[in-house]
Amino acid sequence: MISPELNIIFSLITAFLITYVAIPKVIFFAEKLRLLDEAGIRASHKGSVPIFGGIAIFTGIIFSLLFWADIENIQYLLVSILIIFFVGVIDDLLVLSPFKKIVGQIIATLIIILFHDMQIDSMHGVLGISETLSPWVSIPFTIFVVIVITNGFNLIDGVDGLAGGIGVISSFSFGVIALLMGQSDMAIVAFTLMGALLAFLKYNLNPAKIFMGDTGSLVVGLILSILAINIIRYGLVAETIKLPNKGPLLAIAILAIPLFDSLRVFVVRVFKRKHPLSPGREHIHHTLLDLGFGHKKTSFILYFSAIFIIVFSYFLLDVNVNIGIAILALISFILLYIPIYLLKGHSK
Repeated sequence: MISPELNIIFSLITAFLITYVAIPKVIFFAEKLRLLDEAGIRASHKGSVPIFGGIAIFTGIIFSLLFWADIENIQYLLVSILIIFFVGVIDDLLVLSPFKKIVGQIIATLIIILFHDMQIDSMHGVLGISETLSPWVSIPFTIFVVIVITNGFNLIDGVDGLAGGIGVISSFSFGVIALLMGQSDMAIVAFTLMGALLAFLKYNLNPAKIFMGDTGSLVVGLILSILAINIIRYGLVAETIKLPNKGPLLAIAILAIPLFDSLRVFVVRVFKRKHPLSPGREHIHHTLLDLGFGHKKTSFILYFSAIFIIVFSYFLLDVNVNIGIAILALISFILLYIPIYLLKGHSK
């Protein structure tokens, strides 16, 4: 009988190896079939780059989970991931409307809620709400959280290595918390995702040889949503740590960069009377590129920002959850505004 810790290690290694071996094959077929992302006005890359790196990521994740996870415990999570995978594939091939993509995300989330019994049933004191939420509130709210996280992650996939690196940092953080709480299934899911993304980064760091596409970003976003819902629901409870109400704070900290950047862009576009989901170059990675940092420096600046926010959140665990989230939001927005302020100074 293999120990849970070894299962987790093997799941990471398996996902890494399968993804690493699969990516060159995906690149070959993508180039053969001309499934390429062409450089354009909004694109931050030059030339044509194969898409569908998400196929390799998905393959590594699924086969690793089939090998090492207890399938009975995560079977409905696999079904949801499969649905989102096909939504992403169709979108990369045919370009789906935002509405159709959201419908796919809602269906995937409902499977998790109704069959896996995973939903946010308490606000844990956030906004002063401590009562157990009724299904009429918890189900729509859980769907909303999944849509926000999934699409927030999708929107940061605009610079070589950025989405993959943020995904590695986030999945590692969720995985460590799951380990502390003795949640072996969630730990395997988190570290499997981490292994697949580490392999993908080998080919996606600047200059990128392949992009994950919506196939990858939607799958990764959904898995991070699942891990976030888990920690929001149960908090951080271990032998020496009893923080059942700090789940929302930790989830927001771990996903701070995609969440707060997406919120900032959403507000900016609303004030400019533009559609919130319209294409543009308002995201933080575009600002850093415009400052001349380049793909590698931009990605690493945002990696370190994400790590700083996660480490900083540790010092907020003893304060009221609402105050902690407010401080976290303030720090995140300051970090995101610094490049914008510098760019304004350059343009004068």
